[in-house]
Amino acid sequence: MAKAALITTQQAEQQLQTECFVVYCEECGLKVKLPPLNPRQKALCPRCGYLLTVFHPNAFERVLAFSITALILLVLSLSFDFVALQFQGQVRTISLLDSYFILADQGYMAIGLLLLLTVVLLPFIVILALLYLLFSLRNQRYPFKGEFISQWVLALLPWSMAEIFLIGVLVSLIKISTMATVVLGSSFYAYILFSLSFIAAIQYIDKQHIQRVLSQLNPQLNNINKQNIKQQAALSIQKTWALLFTAILLYFPANMLPIMTTRSLGKEELNTILGGVIVLWQSGSYPIAIVIFIASIVVPILKFIVLAWLNYSVQNQSDNFQLQRTQLYRFTEFIGRWSMIDVFAVAILASLIQLGTTMTIYPGKAALAFTAVVILTMLAANTFDSTLIWKKNERSK
Repeated sequence: MAKAALITTQQAEQQLQTECFVVYCEECGLKVKLPPLNPRQKALCPRCGYLLTVFHPNAFERVLAFSITALILLVLSLSFDFVALQFQGQVRTISLLDSYFILADQGYMAIGLLLLLTVVLLPFIVILALLYLLFSLRNQRYPFKGEFISQWVLALLPWSMAEIFLIGVLVSLIKISTMATVVLGSSFYAYILFSLSFIAAIQYIDKQHIQRVLSQLNPQLNNINKQNIKQQAALSIQKTWALLFTAILLYFPANMLPIMTTRSLGKEELNTILGGVIVLWQSGSYPIAIVIFIASIVVPILKFIVLAWLNYSVQNQSDNFQLQRTQLYRFTEFIGRWSMIDVFAVAILASLIQLGTTMTIYPGKAALAFTAVVILTMLAANTFDSTLIWKKNERSK
């Protein structure tokens, strides 16, 4: 590669302050010429208000620092006890990885695998990919498959749910704290610090900055990037409808069947999602009841309504309320993953409360159905092409 193409990350930051460059808005497809930016200055799409880029001084160094810290803390969180339960003289201790094996033994390998992926493996992969990319860029080398890796890192971020898992854990611990003693292990605190470091690293990731440096290190990407605007897939609308209808069908068993089964002293108690909310409310745990009600009942219904309206409107080439529809899509895409709180809470309860005939908790059939609802609605939001809101005639070309 020619030496003229090589730049340092400091030079790339200087270009942000001195040069104009052209980008395409991911949400509406508008071609935007960005002016030079000052430190911590944001650039928004003039048409839909989408955040195009933010100039963070020393962004790569900050991402590297937080990513290395997060990696160390993630390893530590897997090395010790996560949480312990003391109940009627019995002590039950689990590590973070134990949840997967316990759920697999109970016949819920899909939920255990999802827990393992979203809480450990995907964050781990994202961190390693970031370290590989940024160390290469800092050393003025174009990383092998750099464009491909950068796209996958950004695509995996919504599926890395460390912060949502922590809230789910807190919900589960609050549920059982009234009947047993909960002891938080070293790994629990390490995972909290990991989550904070991981979130901090993500805050300094700027897609436009990374792609601009990659393009300058490999000029052949310039032509590719010009064509990498969100394309109008011929089956985009049909895919969204298929995923959305499947999620709606699964939503009924997810709410009608028990999401959790509790066996205690020979008695069996079945809890649906709404039933669990009612029990929490009656026991005085009002904040937790509200969180579960919003995340598990309100959010999925809102996603169904909003995504159905958005998909119907672009299918009929409507040009009404374009900005409002784009904002609704943005909000829907953001809140969809938070419905996993209840799934994580059930997974932790089922992993921790395994006390034989005294008390044992198992996931119910609704747990699988509700997990599928969350995944399908997230995929439906991803397959929906928001640029169709602004390009009503492009599909017919």
